[in-house]
Amino acid sequence: MDIRRLNAALREGAPLPKRALAELARGLADGSVSDAQAGAFAMAACLRGLGEAGRVALTQAMRDSGTVLRWDLPGPVLDKHSTGGLGDAVSLILAPALAACGAYVPMIAGRGLGHTGGTIDKLESIPGLRTDFGAEALQDLVRAQGAAIVAASAEIAPADRRLYAIRDVSGTVESIDLITASILSKKLAAGISALVMDVKCGTGAFMATPSDARQLAHALVDTARGAGCPTVALITDMNQPLAPAAGNALEVAVAMQTLARPSSHPALVALTEALGGEVLALAGLARRPGDGAAMILQAMESGRATERFAAMINAQGGPRDFAENWRTHLPAAPVIRPLPCPQAGVLAAVDGRALGHAVIGLGGGRRVESDHINPAVGLSEIARIGARLEPGEPLCLIHAADEAAAMAAQAALAGAFTLADAALPPLLVQERIA
Repeated sequence: MDIRRLNAALREGAPLPKRALAELARGLADGSVSDAQAGAFAMAACLRGLGEAGRVALTQAMRDSGTVLRWDLPGPVLDKHSTGGLGDAVSLILAPALAACGAYVPMIAGRGLGHTGGTIDKLESIPGLRTDFGAEALQDLVRAQGAAIVAASAEIAPADRRLYAIRDVSGTVESIDLITASILSKKLAAGISALVMDVKCGTGAFMATPSDARQLAHALVDTARGAGCPTVALITDMNQPLAPAAGNALEVAVAMQTLARPSSHPALVALTEALGGEVLALAGLARRPGDGAAMILQAMESGRATERFAAMINAQGGPRDFAENWRTHLPAAPVIRPLPCPQAGVLAAVDGRALGHAVIGLGGGRRVESDHINPAVGLSEIARIGARLEPGEPLCLIHAADEAAAMAAQAALAGAFTLADAALPPLLVQERIA
């Protein structure tokens, strides 16, 4: 294949042969496709689109550019993916809950991207815990514990790793087709038999409008199904953090509180139930999504999800007593300062991007890939939309490394909370795409 001919066909809107996209993926993985050629492909895909058939073919080709896991287990192999948000600790709760329901979960997760948090960064706030496992080690972990949450290794979808880096520097990150192929190539390489997608929508999401979120959700569901993986997507609210915390160790703390007492964080539990119910029904472990949601809640309330979480953490190198003594193991910031409410009113809106960037400013996220993360910093006790507040009451608590960082975060958050006379809390699950 001549990559120039493929790029020319894409530029002109001609159909893209499946074999040509497979050879592109191989060339991305082995280096025979140059950065210039890959950048031209990404730009042409961004401007012209791949079409549904091309999107499926690219996803399959990038999946097959590395190791594709095969499983022989007594239960279905399931996964969940979120498009990114704030306070989203669902994966930490759902993976062990699904395992407690008889599923196996090889969750290949990501790090923070832009203003949103990453599951791998959250997990790595646990002392000693590792996420850098190869494909064979991941399979051993999942067979033994039922669930593992790891970072993508070089063996999994190497074509995506290369194309993602090129998209990041070429202004082509926003392509729906390339986003879809990137997400699904890694998920499908894990050998899963069903998938549920959480497509975030709102001020704290990459997809800020319902129409953009709907377009991405349809692309993800149609492409995954075209590649042979039953998939459902829920479009969910990200106009405020899902849980009242943003920051790595702080979100792990929320996950532990939720596992111990599900009523402590209702929105987080409700979305965990909804997503888990969908994928359990897809896999045949539940008759209907509602039945699956009840199974997830029962796994949490019975303590079985916590047991699975503890086993997973221990198997990945974390403390043996983490489930019992997580408060002593998680790092804590030396400075905690409230952000006071300036006047009486009802919280009507939250600027999620401002909150996310404030966490990055505190050191809880990356401006560039090489930045070191401070796992202890972030925001906690974030007020919920619809809450009535008096002057001086905290809108949130700022966890900082020093007083200067706390003051800078306080200034950055000055306009992030909008007060009004009244407000309705946003709808958590906005739409189901199947």
